[in-house]
Amino acid sequence: MHSTLSSSWGRGLWAFLALVTSAAAAGDDLPLPPSTPPVQTIVVEGKKLEVENRLDRKIYSVASDVQSTFGTLSDILNVIPSVDVDADGGVSLRGDSKVLILIDGKPSTQFSGAAAGENLQSIPAADIERIEMLTNPPAQFKADGAAGVINIITRKKHPEGVAGSVQGSLGSGGRSIVGADGSYQTGPLTVSATAGYRHEYRHRAIESDLTAPDPVAGQLITNRSSTDERIRREVPTLGFSAQYAFNQRQMISGSVSWANRGGLRTYTELNDATDSSGALINSAQRFSSGHDPEIDRDAKLGFTQILGQPGETLDFSLHRSTSNQHEHYDYINDSSVPPAATHYSNLSFQENTGISEFGFDFSLPLSRTRTVRLGYAFERTDYRFTNTGGTVDPVTGDQLVDPGLSNDFKFLRQINAIYGSFQASIGAWSYLAGLRMELTHSDAQQLTDGVAHSNTYFDPFPSLHVDRALSDQSTLSVGASRRITRPDFDNFNPYVDHEYTPNLRAGNPVLRPQFTQSYEIGYGYESRGLALELTGYYRRNTDSVTDVTEYIGNGFSLTTKTNLPKNDSAGLEFSSSGHIVPKLGYSLSGNLFHSQIDSSALGIAGLQSTTGLNVKLKLEYHPTSENSGQVTVTRTDKRLTPQGYVGAIDIVNIGYKHQLKPNLAAIATVSDVFNGQRYRRYASTPTFAQSYQRQVHGRVLYVGLVYSFGSVKKDKQATFEYDQSN
Repeated sequence: MHSTLSSSWGRGLWAFLALVTSAAAAGDDLPLPPSTPPVQTIVVEGKKLEVENRLDRKIYSVASDVQSTFGTLSDILNVIPSVDVDADGGVSLRGDSKVLILIDGKPSTQFSGAAAGENLQSIPAADIERIEMLTNPPAQFKADGAAGVINIITRKKHPEGVAGSVQGSLGSGGRSIVGADGSYQTGPLTVSATAGYRHEYRHRAIESDLTAPDPVAGQLITNRSSTDERIRREVPTLGFSAQYAFNQRQMISGSVSWANRGGLRTYTELNDATDSSGALINSAQRFSSGHDPEIDRDAKLGFTQILGQPGETLDFSLHRSTSNQHEHYDYINDSSVPPAATHYSNLSFQENTGISEFGFDFSLPLSRTRTVRLGYAFERTDYRFTNTGGTVDPVTGDQLVDPGLSNDFKFLRQINAIYGSFQASIGAWSYLAGLRMELTHSDAQQLTDGVAHSNTYFDPFPSLHVDRALSDQSTLSVGASRRITRPDFDNFNPYVDHEYTPNLRAGNPVLRPQFTQSYEIGYGYESRGLALELTGYYRRNTDSVTDVTEYIGNGFSLTTKTNLPKNDSAGLEFSSSGHIVPKLGYSLSGNLFHSQIDSSALGIAGLQSTTGLNVKLKLEYHPTSENSGQVTVTRTDKRLTPQGYVGAIDIVNIGYKHQLKPNLAAIATVSDVFNGQRYRRYASTPTFAQSYQRQVHGRVLYVGLVYSFGSVKKDKQATFEYDQSN
């Protein structure tokens, strides 16, 4: 049993309980309002990316962004300040990849496991209404994610009557998109449905140069490998949601969604090795062809009850998310140096993930300016991975199973959580204090080898947000929280993945969770169309989970996971938005960061540190009311790793929209104009040096039409919008 309930957090817990008790007593003498007023916000208006600052989060409206029409969730996230997406769909916030991604406040199996990045790059941006970014999330959110939470809010608001839209587009490389959505609202009932189909094409190149001594002769050998991979995917999606208000106090809602991703995946791999004189000592090539179908399902059910007092609500939620993926690849292997006969092999993967959740959330306004929130959440995650590989007789087709390529792994994690928070305003001050307690139990079983590992731990996660209105135009804010990053399920699997030889990967069954102390202080100013924000932050990480690569001989490298004793980061985040001239708006944001790593546990002496600057610039031009153009430039600076560093990434996206008629628009977009999606990792250790690069040829042109129909009147029906993120 591992407990981190230190004396300092214990004192904080008693202080928090005393604060709630005294506030409840004080609130008895104050009149209750007809309804609880919303948290004071600052809204940045205009055609640029709309931003709403709340006490505990920033909300970015993306409905008007040109890239949101034909792009993916990955394209939208790359526009958000401080959020970066790499070539494989990996998301980082303020330079930290330990981010919890939620959809409508709930986790999704689409964002777990090895396929998380590719799924992110196939979710239609047109389904997204807004993005919530929480760098110090409040107590109702899971404590996962050292960097914070990115909450994806899907489109839910619909006008009265019948409404909808139809879109279609053609893209370069044989890409295409068709989609439709419709809704019907009358009185207490709202129903909506979406359907879409995407034909995607990805071209990826992988290069690796590794220099290490030969395990027998001792001389330096340079191993070079290159992979040219092409993926074509069919992605049909369906979604349905309904909401019904029985009366002014009760409402039920539900939604289901389905997505099927899969298609042909082929690559050619070349591997060469030369000695110190440059003489070729090994040369081989491998051809691969296979399919990787994945089916994702998601279902939610919610019930809201308004209780006796105005604003007193009780929410129940039930959620189930599943992912089933099956991959099969056939290989043709040739060796020219030394000469050898062609041989055939294959690999099959079966990966199944399920997340089940249940929770309730109770909100009670104690007075006009004080609210208490309490809740319980349960989450269970089941994961199963099986793999079979072997050689194939070219004459008979019979397969000889290779025990070294066979694996059966099972993982179970259960989390029970209770939480409470207290929100109040006193004059110019607003604050939100919360405490979440989580009991976690996990079981990892490598069934093939009979190896099992269990872990149980109980931890408190306090959070605090304070805002001070300095004037009508400026605000000072302070935030602090304690968070955890639990390793992904597949990170515990010690099986060696041979999918991309000679760059092998494996998990670590004894990984510990990472704990993070996070602090930030910010200043915001808005006046006459100009918005400016500055935020300083500091994160102190313990047992940070990271990748470590080692050379295992014969040109093969093995990348595994391990814990670092220390990995701290600090920085200054800034953003500014406004207009250069009346028809030209801009949004500029950046993150000046400093990070420090203690890699002594890996045999690397001393602390390593780096300083960098991530910058985003968005220009939006509106020559007329019917036309708008958009250019987005993103630079992600190099960042430190325990054995070296990862290179910078530069991306440019452009888009243009022309309103042909009030209900018909023509849109053209080009993403990654200069093919800047390059992930470059450099490592230098006492035993080897490696240069590794993955590049996605990401320049994609889309041209299409969007037709809208139905009512355009604003919905005046009372809605139940409650944060059910537990």
